[in-house]
Amino acid sequence: MNTGLSILDYAVIAVFFAVMLGVGVWYTRRSTSSDQFFGNDKTVPWWLAGVSFYMNSFSALAFVMYSALAYKFGWVPVTVSWLSVPAVLLGAWFLAVRWRRAAKGSPIDYIAERYTPAMCRTLAVLGLPMQLLDNALKLLAIGTVVGVGMGFPLFWSICLSGAIIVLYTFLGGLKATLTCDLIQFLVILIVVLTLPFLCLGHLAGLDGGTGLVHGFRVFLARAPSGFFAFTAGKYTWVYMLVFFCCVGSTLSTNWSLIQRYYSTKSERDARKTAYLVAALLFAGPPLFFFPAMAARVFLPGIPDAEMNGVYAILCRAVLPAGMIGMVIAAMFSATMSSLAGNFNAAAAVVTNELYLAFAKAPSARAKMVAARLATVAVGGLVVALAFVMQYAQGADDLFNLSNKVFGVFLPPIAIPMLCGIFVRRFSKRSGLCGLVGGIAVGLALFAVGSVPAFAYLREMVWIFPATAFATLLSLALGTLLFRDAPAERAAVEAFMDRIEGRTK
Repeated sequence: MNTGLSILDYAVIAVFFAVMLGVGVWYTRRSTSSDQFFGNDKTVPWWLAGVSFYMNSFSALAFVMYSALAYKFGWVPVTVSWLSVPAVLLGAWFLAVRWRRAAKGSPIDYIAERYTPAMCRTLAVLGLPMQLLDNALKLLAIGTVVGVGMGFPLFWSICLSGAIIVLYTFLGGLKATLTCDLIQFLVILIVVLTLPFLCLGHLAGLDGGTGLVHGFRVFLARAPSGFFAFTAGKYTWVYMLVFFCCVGSTLSTNWSLIQRYYSTKSERDARKTAYLVAALLFAGPPLFFFPAMAARVFLPGIPDAEMNGVYAILCRAVLPAGMIGMVIAAMFSATMSSLAGNFNAAAAVVTNELYLAFAKAPSARAKMVAARLATVAVGGLVVALAFVMQYAQGADDLFNLSNKVFGVFLPPIAIPMLCGIFVRRFSKRSGLCGLVGGIAVGLALFAVGSVPAFAYLREMVWIFPATAFATLLSLALGTLLFRDAPAERAAVEAFMDRIEGRTK
């Protein structure tokens, strides 16, 4: 099979995978308890947590769906990506410290204290599908990239990617994940700083010129009309507003990202983590997406069916031997870091909120076995779902598919979580009402949207606000219908005092 890759490219990829697995093996004997495995010992430096947070906030979807948008619309994916910056800054100001005070054993264990143990277990059960679907989308994205870049069948690309991520997460837990995140960040940094300059040189050569400045002039002269507009097509300012709410909810309540806050050494470090992430999220998008924008000039006419692979296509056009392998390693890095963090966080929820809820005084060894088995189970389900999505997505692109998934599940999960650390008046049993009510409305809209005449109801601009409103309404109704007893109200007030720092 002619893949366009040299022996050096394959060697780079092989070394990258070997290093990831080596990190997992290294931390196997250093994660001796479930607290260490999930980061509950609170020993992570803020800069490492920040790099890991950043790496967990995107994936190969940036190289696949966002690059496809950059090739088609130009500046639009930069606009979309920059919406994360104010969301993270808001997190730094209002959320970082609260999350660190709230979470103890898992990102959602505070739910049992703020609401009820039943709510916590229900959130774990209903929240897991969203985590699994999100992770499956990311795994499908990296499988697509590897399939295009290396010429592997998509089936084996998904299997290879999933197996390696599960293995080093299984072996080393959060510490291995954080170390791999740092290595993967450095790999991505090399690619992101190198590829735009190579593309500029390629652009300069289109009319026989040389130099980066000349290449940029060629790009500006030959780029399609409207290529530098902040919005285009259906990606209007209304869409951006709704998407901001979506990304803000994600970055505020994602289990893996909450884990980065509460694993830091202090509350001040939790805030510094968020500030670092905001800076990286601002600087990254223009560098990330310029190559795909440039490809529209020197590789015009890529059909829609192949547009998800535009990043791999342009890399094979401009990069020398060895660098293509580095880029594929970077694409792996973007997804592996996100998936590894999500696997560990989801395993923490399964272990602490489901296993420990029913296990009778398990030993430390039993907890570690449960933690590792939960990691394998989560990873296996994600791989299986990625295969299902491969055959089910049809003409629907990954970007819209991910938005629809989040539109259904994100508001009913995120809103009760956020209200739980900000709003005193909601009763203990209101959380379960909000969760169930919001998801019920989201699934109903999704079902109605299967009728062609009502297909618009599945779009994010409709389904996200509808499920958010239904969730808030259900929270309010639950508070009215299920009022707290005096002891329950006192417990809520004590919890909120602790989260707000009113108690020592």
